[in-house]
Amino acid sequence: MSDTGSDRVTGAGGHAGPASHREPVPGQARRGARSRLTVVSGPSGVGKSSVVGELRRLDPDIYFSVSVTTRPPRPGEVDGAHYHFIDRAVFDKMVAAGELLEHAEFTGNCYGTPREPVERALAEGRPAILEIELQGARQVRAAMPDARLVMLMPPSWEELVGRLTGRGTEEQAAVEARLAEAERELAAAGEFDVRLVNADVGEAARQLLDLLRGDHRLHEQNSGA
Repeated sequence: MSDTGSDRVTGAGGHAGPASHREPVPGQARRGARSRLTVVSGPSGVGKSSVVGELRRLDPDIYFSVSVTTRPPRPGEVDGAHYHFIDRAVFDKMVAAGELLEHAEFTGNCYGTPREPVERALAEGRPAILEIELQGARQVRAAMPDARLVMLMPPSWEELVGRLTGRGTEEQAAVEARLAEAERELAAAGEFDVRLVNADVGEAARQLLDLLRGDHRLHEQNSGA
């Protein structure tokens, strides 16, 4: 994976990173002027959900978007918490009306990010974050050019391969498909403003929180630095 000029923030494990972190205090996300949307993406197995989950624990004041989907709820899923469950007709109307920041269809089910709640949170000065795949991140960049795109990276390709193959519950063809998709997504890292290495979930979440708060002024790719 080549360095393309965007900032790379490494996690724990001997890599360079911020020298120190103060323990976050819930509710300390900055308010006031309009905030900037942060989009977190990365390949399967890189730990996106774990890092974002820890970020939610560190600062519940951050707005986390809840997607809409046309698939039925799975056991234990709560409408409005895990997803907003809607039918295909409603989804199509939202797409036609421009009410989704991004949307995609996977295995016959549709998913999308409602625009209005994100816009409202940003207007209130509340930091907002989306956890979506590469295709969705590209759509958000087109719809909201000032969004900050963060690519969550594995410490190494070998470690990612180990995470994806270590489960031992999938057919070899499925594993190979996941690896090919992961390679394609990592090849797009140069499209992102910041690359954050997830060597440790807690450390990666704290660095992401620092980024949202603006405690560490990173020279991002689109700044011309």
